[in-house]
Amino acid sequence: MDIPETRYARSHDGAFIAYQVFGQGDLDLLWISPWFAHLEMVWEYPPIAKFHRAMTRFARVITMDQRGVGLSDKTKGLPDLETRMDDVRAVLDAAGSERTILWGAGADGGALCSMYAATYPDRVVALAFWSAAATGLEQDEEPENEALNAALERGWGLEEHTAEILRLIAAPSMAEDPETVRWTAKVFRHMGSPGDVLAFNQMYAEIDYRSILPAIHVPTLVMYRDYDGLNEPFAYLASHIPGATAIVLPEDRDFPPWLGDTDAALAELEGFLNSVRREEAEMNRVLATVLFTDIVDSTATAAVMGDTKWREMVIEHDSLAKAIVGRYRGEFVRGTGDGMLATFDGPARAVRCAQTFVDSAKALGLEIRAGAHTGEITYGGNDLAGIGVHVAARVASMAGPSEVWASSTVKDLTAGSGLSFEDAGEHELKGIPDSWHLYRVVG
Repeated sequence: MDIPETRYARSHDGAFIAYQVFGQGDLDLLWISPWFAHLEMVWEYPPIAKFHRAMTRFARVITMDQRGVGLSDKTKGLPDLETRMDDVRAVLDAAGSERTILWGAGADGGALCSMYAATYPDRVVALAFWSAAATGLEQDEEPENEALNAALERGWGLEEHTAEILRLIAAPSMAEDPETVRWTAKVFRHMGSPGDVLAFNQMYAEIDYRSILPAIHVPTLVMYRDYDGLNEPFAYLASHIPGATAIVLPEDRDFPPWLGDTDAALAELEGFLNSVRREEAEMNRVLATVLFTDIVDSTATAAVMGDTKWREMVIEHDSLAKAIVGRYRGEFVRGTGDGMLATFDGPARAVRCAQTFVDSAKALGLEIRAGAHTGEITYGGNDLAGIGVHVAARVASMAGPSEVWASSTVKDLTAGSGLSFEDAGEHELKGIPDSWHLYRVVG
């Protein structure tokens, strides 16, 4: 197989994301590799080339360089998970993949695949993980990460330090072959500068997508090798995704799936996908950010204005709401008479929409309060149902005039977006079990 042609998909923020498509299977498989990536140069390494060709036995394969490394655009600052998930969407759209198997390696690949699968289950055939953890860095791993950062800074792209880096990223077999070390050093230099890779490693360390695992409702396979008892992060992933299947492969000292017994790993994946084909069921539950707003003191305002003027005001309110929701790529579900219900596939856009709407409504003489929550919803007819809808409504009811409140889930998933939150404490939400930690959006 010749090296596939590299193409570019344009993400929503204008970034260009490099991708390749190869093979002609009747299923589409998106493989998101660990951060060691360069779409074209990896084909020069026989184990990776063999691994890529083997996947074409059962799928048309799509690969991509994550933003920040390889042939994709470099990034300023640390992009949040929502932005990086949009890169996946852009690549799949460009590749013409309407329904896709997602296979992600490591915490970074796992995070992208999980967020996409929970948000767009109708576009996902199945979800698979390779040695993926739901958090990038546990507290007891900080010394190891500091050692890796130091090695990256002093020796990125230099042959005399590349073996050390390969051992730190759990690829000792590659570190033991001088020719592979020389080739890897060259790949490192082409992947990006030391600053690019240090920024990517920081982003990796800050990954935490544990809160969305219960909202994944697509067939899921969690694969990992026995790492001498260091398997708790991988087992956590399997135990918190409903219905997930876990496969523990024999012990191996190498992390990359193209090393060791690759055939066994691909056989497990192919078998799982065959079972999905036989048993696939439509899922109507999705992960979304729900936004509720309402007009403060609407009853008193309506009484003062009178029925006719109030109806005119509601029409203006809804027209403004639809325009602003559309601007932030949300879906205006319905007006509520004195507010609105909208959904978004990204929590940061929902919060920014709420902020803009609160400010814009003042021109109509209206004080608005808003609340946002990311959770499961069910589409039915022209309306929504599910606990996520009820939580968002209760969060909105807690906000004061011109305030936007958010659940802790929204806060956690918008890390890196530039939004600022103020702790509003624990609250009981009417009709909803447990106490909920809420936050005011302050910037």
